Amino acid sequence: MSSIFAALLAAVTMAAASPVAHATPPIKHVFTIVLENENADTTFGPSSGAPFLAGPLKAAGAFVPNYFGIGHASLDNYVALASGQAPNLATQADCPIFADFIGSFTPGSSGGQAVGAGCVYPGGVQTIGSQLQAKGLTWRSYGEDMGNSPPAPAACRHPDVNGQDSTQAQRPNDAFAGRHVPFIYFHSVIDDASNCAAHVVDLKALPADLSTATGTPNYVFITPNLCHDGHDSTCQQREKGGLPGIDELLTTWIPRITGSPAYRDGGLINIIFDESGSDDAACCAEMPGPDSPLPGQGGPGGGRTGAVLISPFIAPGTVVSTAYNHYSLLRTEEDIFGLSHLGFAGADGLTTFGSDVFTRPQGLTPPPSTHRVKRCRTVRVTKRVRRHGRLRKIKVKRRRCHFVTRPGRLPRQ
Repeated sequence: MSSIFAALLAAVTMAAASPVAHATPPIKHVFTIVLENENADTTFGPSSGAPFLAGPLKAAGAFVPNYFGIGHASLDNYVALASGQAPNLATQADCPIFADFIGSFTPGSSGGQAVGAGCVYPGGVQTIGSQLQAKGLTWRSYGEDMGNSPPAPAACRHPDVNGQDSTQAQRPNDAFAGRHVPFIYFHSVIDDASNCAAHVVDLKALPADLSTATGTPNYVFITPNLCHDGHDSTCQQREKGGLPGIDELLTTWIPRITGSPAYRDGGLINIIFDESGSDDAACCAEMPGPDSPLPGQGGPGGGRTGAVLISPFIAPGTVVSTAYNHYSLLRTEEDIFGLSHLGFAGADGLTTFGSDVFTRPQGLTPPPSTHRVKRCRTVRVTKRVRRHGRLRKIKVKRRRCHFVTRPGRLPRQ
């Protein structure tokens, strides 16, 4: 299989154009929310079960109807979003056993891919989190319900390596799904337990982090629980599931994010789905990795899911015709923060988000440091008038105005 991959890699590299890069606006904070298993036409159609996402949110930013997952089932998509690693047979099966990766990884070879199969990638395989830390930037992955099952850890929660994953289904008061938190699948993250615990945390930590721009990480990855990401249609708690569960999550968290100082100071929200519910199509010249010939199991990709992007740098009502996928998103995020491209995010010819997405590149008009305000009042003054040959004094009303200087005001979105 590795020889087939090598031939494909060589063919694509020779045939592809140079990487298609675009200048990105001065974005300082990226918020990525990953939802589950829906086709674009179902989510964003006229009878959507998520009317908030399909209506107000879609209208508030850029709708990308041709956004694609890169594989099936779930975990391989999450791994790709964090590292650019392609699906392998273990991640395509969602890793019910938290198995160590068996194989090799040589930086700069095999298209940046680890060669072999397994779940927990070798220490040399980096994530965007590792890249950000190395550059002195900040990141956090927030998992809903991560801390709901003591004595399981409330942060950096993952099975023992080569142990069983107990989060594959809901538990009482706990719908956390480890396979939807990609960063725990990398030895470069979990082998430093204290560092991992500082960066892979429960969603309950996000409100405090959002209270200040400096306290909000540059990169925020949000994993809802199995109800709020739409994966499960029925839930043990009182939460909604399916598309209504997605709307329940978004109506809570999107206003908190858009109202935060970090978002107002150059934010970007990516609302994406990991994979489609019944489609294994691909876009963007996606190629398989060295360990699985069909990323979509029955086809070349993870299907068309659609996406919504919201930012001060995106004009409301934008509709994007270009096709993008998870590798495109990772590459765009890396370009925003000045990072190198991991794995297939570095593929030749891969297009990143450009002026078709960032339709308001100047952002919102910045407030002036001061502005002048006209203040007027009505006064009564004495006026001399001649009546019947005699001067008389009468009281008349006059409007007197002056200008005062006030601090600048924030413009409306």
